[in-house]
Amino acid sequence: MATEPSWELYRSYLSVLQEGSLSGAARALGMAQPTVGRHVEALEKSLGLNLFTRSQTGLLPTPAALELKPYAEAMNSSAAALMRAAESQGGVKGTVRISASEVIGAEVLPPIVAQLQATHPGLKVELALTNRVQDLLLREADIAVRMTRPNQDALLARRIGIVELGLHAHREYLCERGIPEKPADLAKHALIGFDEETPFLRAGSKTLPGWRRDAFTVRTDSDLAQFALIRAGAGIGVCQVALARRYPDLVRVLPGDFTFPLEMWVAMHEDLRHSARCKVPFDALCAGLERHAA
Repeated sequence: MATEPSWELYRSYLSVLQEGSLSGAARALGMAQPTVGRHVEALEKSLGLNLFTRSQTGLLPTPAALELKPYAEAMNSSAAALMRAAESQGGVKGTVRISASEVIGAEVLPPIVAQLQATHPGLKVELALTNRVQDLLLREADIAVRMTRPNQDALLARRIGIVELGLHAHREYLCERGIPEKPADLAKHALIGFDEETPFLRAGSKTLPGWRRDAFTVRTDSDLAQFALIRAGAGIGVCQVALARRYPDLVRVLPGDFTFPLEMWVAMHEDLRHSARCKVPFDALCAGLERHAA
């Protein structure tokens, strides 16, 4: 290629890939649709590749576009991380991006984040709530709260402790349906679980043979939705024991037959250890989560 394509061209291509149309990408980027179209055409010309084909439902990515996607996503993450680092020079200020699971992000982190912002008003926090493990090495997040031990050597990781999971139900549900006294009794109850098979579901079914997808009355792959369903009295489901203690109407069932321990870790890239923007939130997260796990 005569000249190396600018990041702006890749950004437009990635947005079209994510949104499925030029108009959608233009809205997401805050640009005019013809400008996005010119960016894609310029990138195709520079790379010598066809990236999209038109269809009745929008733009369909070609195999070449899909092959380039992870590299463009890495560039996007790096560009965002660069901007977060640039705006933070001079103290605990700027933006820190924290990745955590839905339940941890919605139920545990808010008071920690509130205290952080009260103490450091110049700090902005982005919370990425997902059960997908975001890659710290690719700078998709600055700090990650993980329920499994990080295995990358380039990460600074601190073990918080063990978070125990157990079966729980609302008190009113149990008054109406009865308390299961043995695992076989679960067959008589409304069970809340995952729609898609997960490693956790496979591990749980080894402890409770009846804990499987076709036995679930309500299925959702959202841990946060499962927790809400348990609190609403929709049936018996799995949630963190420490969280259930916050709700007096939640009762743990079959504690001697089912317990699932998860290790909690907080991790960030070791290159950020001297960045006040990241180090201060990292320490605050560790302290707050240790109280939760205690």
